[in-house]
Amino acid sequence: MPVGVIVNVLSVLVGSLIGAFFGDKIPERLRVAMPMTFGAASMGMGIALIVKVETLPAVVLALVLGSAIGELIQLEKGIEWCANKVRRPIEKLFSSNNSMTPKFFLEQFVGIVVLFCASGTGIFGALNEGMTGNASILFSKSILDFFTAAIFATALGYMVMTIAVPQFAILLGLFLSAGFILPLVNNHLINDFSALGGIIMLVTGLRISGIKSFPVANMLPGLILVMPLSALWLRFFS
Repeated sequence: MPVGVIVNVLSVLVGSLIGAFFGDKIPERLRVAMPMTFGAASMGMGIALIVKVETLPAVVLALVLGSAIGELIQLEKGIEWCANKVRRPIEKLFSSNNSMTPKFFLEQFVGIVVLFCASGTGIFGALNEGMTGNASILFSKSILDFFTAAIFATALGYMVMTIAVPQFAILLGLFLSAGFILPLVNNHLINDFSALGGIIMLVTGLRISGIKSFPVANMLPGLILVMPLSALWLRFFS
């Protein structure tokens, strides 16, 4: 039973619902300041993961190749297209009148999709629960995700709730596949995977804070490539 996955998804769902409902009652200065704080937190967590790197050339190569693949298949554009398709029915359903410009909305929305669905903590937490039954990592993540979703929902509205759908699909898939994945990897590969995830979290934080709009979603294929490349580097160059 994927208890940790369910709790994590519910934390995003409930947090975003509460944040969107009480959005107008939260002071503007708080709604502006808190996303920047969460952006800083994402950068900090990213740096903490990056320092775990074992095979830097393999991580860099995975990032470059993954970003190229993401650009070619226009992964971020696909997420933006889905968000635009879903946004209007959601706002109509909940009688929401979000005055945010489409460009700024998509900048923030894509950033938090990556933050919730592709963080190293969530991926490893789901794999760990699937392999050991220990959901403590996802429980800890759920506390942070609850407040993060609530704060972002004060600005982005009920659309933040929709992130729970891809998040559940990704985490459940990882939970179910853990028995096949984890026996094939070692701490070296996991550390390189975490380091690449840390880079993505770092640039996601920069994007959420409005410092630089990195195409973070296009970097995600690198997470699939990093372990095989790290293993090949170990075999032929170490």
